[in-house]
Amino acid sequence: MTDKNINTIDLVNKNLKKRYRAEKRFQAYGILSICFGLMCLVFLFTDIISKGTRGFFYHYLPIEIHLDAEVLGITDTNDVHQILGADYTTLVKKRVYEIFEAKKRKEKKNARTLIAIDATGYRIQDLLKTNAASLLGTTITIDALVDDKVDFYLKRLGEKGEPGKEYFNEAQLLLIGKLLERQEGGFNKSLNKTFFTSGDSAQSEEAGILSAFMGSLYLLLVTFCLSFPIGIATAVYLEEYAPKNKWTDLIEININNLAAVPSIIFGLLGLAIFLSFFGFPRSTPLVGGFVLTLMTLPTIIISSRAAIKAVPPSIREAAYGIGASKMQVTIHHVIPLAMPGMLTGTIIGLAQALGESAPLLMIGMAAFIPDVPTAITDPSTVLPMQIFQWFRNADAGFSEKASAAILVLILFLVMMNALAVWARSRLERRW
Repeated sequence: MTDKNINTIDLVNKNLKKRYRAEKRFQAYGILSICFGLMCLVFLFTDIISKGTRGFFYHYLPIEIHLDAEVLGITDTNDVHQILGADYTTLVKKRVYEIFEAKKRKEKKNARTLIAIDATGYRIQDLLKTNAASLLGTTITIDALVDDKVDFYLKRLGEKGEPGKEYFNEAQLLLIGKLLERQEGGFNKSLNKTFFTSGDSAQSEEAGILSAFMGSLYLLLVTFCLSFPIGIATAVYLEEYAPKNKWTDLIEININNLAAVPSIIFGLLGLAIFLSFFGFPRSTPLVGGFVLTLMTLPTIIISSRAAIKAVPPSIREAAYGIGASKMQVTIHHVIPLAMPGMLTGTIIGLAQALGESAPLLMIGMAAFIPDVPTAITDPSTVLPMQIFQWFRNADAGFSEKASAAILVLILFLVMMNALAVWARSRLERRW
């Protein structure tokens, strides 16, 4: 073997080692990227869960309160107007002063700022609306909601720096400390049912997600009923029936471009067409569904076309071979086989629509709506907009509720994606 051959072998081995090192570095970069992404994801979910789980619970103070008809101003238990207009605030304040032994003006002010007086009054009102005749004049035990700042402070007791302590003066901290030392009759912590059963409120103690949750459901219902049939019909026509020419090429290019258009553009389009031109009511799931249908259609069309293309040509040829028409081949063979992919694309598109807020901001769905919608034409808001509004609020209680609402939204999205995976595995046919 000549020296020239030896040099060539050494050069090849040297280049091989260099390439192996480059490949290992590339693999290391990929592993580091995955680890960095997972680390960010863990950090994000840890932060959201740690804050959000606190929003599912609330502190209460069980108090015995005498439903004095004279103080309430109720003379006829059958008169709904008297029950709704009764003076619950004075009744609750009087009992709070007794519990905290507040006699002076300053002491009373310190005491009443620790309890959500109005929210507790509404709870008593709800009880009397259903059973005023038997409850009026008796003494009941009711869970009085504490102020949101008190709840914020109690949830963080023992943490470094005592977060929330700055909200209170020394006298108020002393009152809170006395209640914490009680074995019975002190603060209780339980699941905040109001968070799931009520709409938005100006007071964080009474605010809930039910109105936003129902608004999101109605919005998705309208979006699905419009986008699913239109998207599938468009995909079937473009793949199975449309001639291949410059016009269909132009349509395909525009559909692909629409999938990349910023979502707020669709909101401006909805504002100009559905609200300004057609005059539909603002802040309704009906208009929101129209807007999100426009935004979701490109995604559904593209995924449906990909699913139709994935159907083997042999399926079509076999159907044509036994005398099936074009429509029979499409309806009885192509669409059933492509349906798993179509459903997956639709659900992913709906999940994207569920998390949108920019287009809905343009049609007025960022309004304060405490009432729970009962139809697609009722004013409503959605979960992303509710979260946005709560984070803008300076009250400590709203921040926790916003984090809890994020967990509900994430759970909703996970369920929709799990449904997409299940539908695909359940309906998919192998050949």
